[in-house]
Amino acid sequence: MSTNDFFVAIEVDGDGAHPASWRFARHAPDELIGPARTLETVRSAERHGFSAVTIEDGVLPPQAEPGITQRLDAVLRAAFVAPHTSSIGLIPLAATTYAEPFHLAAQYASLDHISAGRAGWLIGTDDKAAEAHAYGRAREGNYEARRAVAADVIRASRLLWDSWQDDATIRDKSAGRYLDADRIHDADFVGRAFSVRAAAITPRPPQGQVVRFVRQDALPASLVDVALVSGTSLETLDEASIAARRSGVPRVVAELDVVLDVQGQPAAVRLAALNAAAAHDALDAAPARLRHVGDAASLVTLLARLAGIVDGVRLHPAVLDVDGEELGRAVLPLLRKAGLFRPPTHGSTLRETLGLERPKNLFVTGGAQDLQTVTEEISA
Repeated sequence: MSTNDFFVAIEVDGDGAHPASWRFARHAPDELIGPARTLETVRSAERHGFSAVTIEDGVLPPQAEPGITQRLDAVLRAAFVAPHTSSIGLIPLAATTYAEPFHLAAQYASLDHISAGRAGWLIGTDDKAAEAHAYGRAREGNYEARRAVAADVIRASRLLWDSWQDDATIRDKSAGRYLDADRIHDADFVGRAFSVRAAAITPRPPQGQVVRFVRQDALPASLVDVALVSGTSLETLDEASIAARRSGVPRVVAELDVVLDVQGQPAAVRLAALNAAAAHDALDAAPARLRHVGDAASLVTLLARLAGIVDGVRLHPAVLDVDGEELGRAVLPLLRKAGLFRPPTHGSTLRETLGLERPKNLFVTGGAQDLQTVTEEISA
């Protein structure tokens, strides 16, 4: 990717990355779980020109009292806003550990159709006992076991998405033919914990394969389109990015927390107020991501340095209504002026925005057999 193709996504679940963000939101608390709030947030991000929005999710409440403890399903939220947007990528999270692979593949294929090719899958792996209980399952606490199950889910999904060839749909009313059965294949997948023997219930996604965003090392590189890397310094991010590229991942995106100067109020003062209002200070206690606290110009300087290390960033605004608005109003225009960034174009797919090729169908190229039965071990 060239510097003009620098990818800038924003996380829009909840009220922001800081645990006290809900106290500083510009809406009534009960509006957070309404569809209008989601639509307003994503359409605002599209107007500002963000490459994509990501939407975190989980079967458990997002945080403990006294914060907001409810959320709507991320994939459903993305599907709701898809017809009302035209260029921004939509990347909801769905975890793989306890969900049904066939249903996940169908959900994301449907999202890609609804959005005309703008769907991404932020892949998560559940690891809490309460999450397993919610699914009526025994907890799978071993990291390697969860990683292996996630790999199986992605392999099965790839087969299901490709089970319809691109020209399988005919729609010839005069001849009474709507499908070419010879171009629809069964995904006969046998994994470690499940098997799938069927074709998908939806035609192949417009992108061929939904773009897969995975936190670094959560899956084998061959199953990943975009690796999300974290680090508390530019040096650690650089190391993580180099490792991801060496593994063969096509694109690398860095995670970044953001607290900005807003309307004459310094970011440091805002952060202190957030910390004082929080029941616990998760950001300061054990920061897992690089965090920018300052004005828009200094953030642009930081992003320019990151452009030499990674292919893009996923921004986590401390308060979505405040920092998210400032990112769109002040930061993105400066990035465009500096030649570091350009918004996605109307009608472009997420793969096109990321500079990723549309994959060939596995059943046409003969690659499906390699994924049908899993026999190799997943290494650390």
